[in-house]
Amino acid sequence: MQAEQEDRFQEFVRARWSRLVRTAYLLTGDVHHAEDLTQTALAKAYRSWRRISRSDNPEAYVRRMLVSCNSDRFRKRRVTEALTAAPPERAGRDEGAGRVEERGSLLAGLAQLPPKQRAVVVLRYWEDLSEAEVADVLGCSPGTVKSQASKGLAKLRMYPGLAADRTVSGGRGQGQGPRGQGHGHVPIQGQVQGGSR
Repeated sequence: MQAEQEDRFQEFVRARWSRLVRTAYLLTGDVHHAEDLTQTALAKAYRSWRRISRSDNPEAYVRRMLVSCNSDRFRKRRVTEALTAAPPERAGRDEGAGRVEERGSLLAGLAQLPPKQRAVVVLRYWEDLSEAEVADVLGCSPGTVKSQASKGLAKLRMYPGLAADRTVSGGRGQGQGPRGQGHGHVPIQGQVQGGSR
């Protein structure tokens, strides 16, 4: 890899590391597995960086690799998971005890979802991707994303400890998502807000 490409890759890693690890954490349920998964995806990205860096959205490409590497983990062996209440890097704002408890319930509920449903819920509601973007990352149709999201949310609504009448926050906490919407909100009650974008 040429020096300029190397520099661009290093800059990408510095800028996206924390976000990729948080996504990997939600997919794996373990800080160490999340870091390993992120490193594996980035190692693969490094080998193809010249091509990836020319794409419209290198982060989406690497996110797809992250999800794919996680799926490979499940194909090789059944992984036992135990999500904890705190993601690897906490939001700078201190949340109240109720929110921390609610987040712990959400993470435990996510651990009960099958890998594909979990990936759909994480990418759609935590990462705030559109149905089309999630479909692209997972290599499936938008209809599959809709049905997996619906099934995943239905299971989360049934999970003990999740408030049936509220939306549970995750991701960056109180911040706004990249599209100016609430980032990291999983609708627990009623219809999915906003539908297709």
